[in-house]
Amino acid sequence: MHLSDADKVKIGGGLVVVKEPAGSGGPVRRDPEVVAKVSEMLGRIEREGLDAVLRYAVELDGYEGRSLEVPAAEVARAADQLPAALREALDAGAERTRRFAGMQRARLVDFEEEVVPGVVCGQRFIPVDNVGAYLPAGRFPLLASAFMTVGVARVAGVRNVVSATPPSLNGRPHPAVLYAASITGADSVHAVGGVQALAAMAFGLLDGEPADVIVGAGNAYVAEAKRQLYGRVGIDVLAGPSEVAVIADDTADAALVASDLLAQAEHGPTSPAGLATTSERLAREVPRQIEKQLAGLATRDIAGAAWRDHGSIYLVEDRETAAQVMNILAPEHLEVLAEDLDWWLEALRNYGSLFLGTWSTVVYADKGMSGTNHVLPTARGARHTGGLSVAGFLKQVTYQRATRESTRIQAEPTVAVSDFEALVAHRDSAQLRLDLIDAPE
Repeated sequence: MHLSDADKVKIGGGLVVVKEPAGSGGPVRRDPEVVAKVSEMLGRIEREGLDAVLRYAVELDGYEGRSLEVPAAEVARAADQLPAALREALDAGAERTRRFAGMQRARLVDFEEEVVPGVVCGQRFIPVDNVGAYLPAGRFPLLASAFMTVGVARVAGVRNVVSATPPSLNGRPHPAVLYAASITGADSVHAVGGVQALAAMAFGLLDGEPADVIVGAGNAYVAEAKRQLYGRVGIDVLAGPSEVAVIADDTADAALVASDLLAQAEHGPTSPAGLATTSERLAREVPRQIEKQLAGLATRDIAGAAWRDHGSIYLVEDRETAAQVMNILAPEHLEVLAEDLDWWLEALRNYGSLFLGTWSTVVYADKGMSGTNHVLPTARGARHTGGLSVAGFLKQVTYQRATRESTRIQAEPTVAVSDFEALVAHRDSAQLRLDLIDAPE
């Protein structure tokens, strides 16, 4: 997430680079070894089925069980292993995410209307049948992932939702992940991670039903597996490392800006974090605040590497230039810590999710507390797509019906176009209907 030389030329004057990523600062490129390994694993699992999945689970996950499905009793006991405050927080996040997804679903409406006399067209939103949800649980289990994937699929009306999560605690799934899957409505949870989990869901090896759509974040191997499976199944987004960008003016607090940048940088050492500011004071103070906060941060090895190698600060002359910078960068998460929030809402158009004002921060959405989805596009994907939503589990389909009386208004122009294209079977399909209505009674 950085400005290229061509980007800087496009922006023109009024831009001062205070800090840019080390090296090229470009997106993390696909590792040929990862691509080859994923391809090999997918091929083997497709040929050998669940036996291959189990071998990979033992080899890569350290799994020791015979069945990958987590028993219902273990899922039920998960709640007892969690502090009450955590259960209450997870319940709140799941409910708010469900509520927002319900608001979205209510605005995706079926309709039917006459286009020309006698020709009625309509659209319907039909949920997919089967969804596979990957619930990451590596060094940092992302507990809200179930809210955004399993829970939202349920709001969409998906019939069957199977989930998979890697064993992360003594060879068993993390109880907090199990609880999140349970309260969001997963039909089953399976203790398997990585490429083998996505392949098993895509090929229907876990519950006998191949997934129509696979969703959920993961590491580079998971992302590559989704890329290679796309087409055979639908996916949410081809996401890379988590990104955050902040726009701040002189009213913003430097410590708060630094904290919000580091909060996303701790996702991983390749997570970009950027600031565009109209304030010379912030351009000086934010780097100092970041170093100060890193000194006391338990995740400083991760967040510090991310800021050092993938952090950026751009000092801009006015808010219009700041908006231009961010519309080019198209960050996954974009915070605005500045005055006149309505202006920014209108001016900004390329982002995965937007956080307006001091009292709105990315971490609220990350944990499900605002209700919006955090499965979002990265690497400038926000220029052409949005993130996962209830619509990601719905097929927007169309239909039409026509009366005999509407035949001429459709068939005659169809014949003219088909004749020009020399597509004679198309022409005949329309002409035969004209002949039928012109035939004597």
